[in-house]
Amino acid sequence: MPRPPLARERVLDAYASLVIADGERAATLDATAKAAGVSKGGLLYHFGSKDELTAGLLERLARLVDEDLVRMSADPAGPVAYYIRTSVMEGEELDRALLAASRLAQGGSTAAADALRHTRRLWADAIRPHVHDTAGLDLVMLLGDGLYFNNSLDVNGPHRLVPHGHELDDLIALVLRTVIPS
Repeated sequence: MPRPPLARERVLDAYASLVIADGERAATLDATAKAAGVSKGGLLYHFGSKDELTAGLLERLARLVDEDLVRMSADPAGPVAYYIRTSVMEGEELDRALLAASRLAQGGSTAAADALRHTRRLWADAIRPHVHDTAGLDLVMLLGDGLYFNNSLDVNGPHRLVPHGHELDDLIALVLRTVIPS
């Protein structure tokens, strides 16, 4: 599949950045065009409305999640360890898409909320065969949620709330001992 035009990607990047930093209301078409370095006409060529911009962002999220699921299934440590490790934000494109979708959902976007629920179901479906029961799946999913949430608090804070390095490795080992079928 060919890669979308660069200007379209810049517009989506700008829109995501504005939504993350200032919320959906501040991410007007004019502000998005300016932040992307394109004319408003250039923006409208790719996205005819703000709803289309949101749809484009959610399509990007879906593509990134599909790519993540491929990496998850191929990870030598397994899907559970992969999911926990990648629940610590690293500023990747997927992290930014998730944050932008979260901000849109918090602002009342049903489409964004639906996309986030769908994303979570996809991840749970990928993990489910690798844990022994529903409680184990819940443990993994809620741990991932907690890591992601606390990592978002960590960004500008003086204290590290999320384990890294060997601490994260130890946490993953504990979870694996708890949830992996014997």
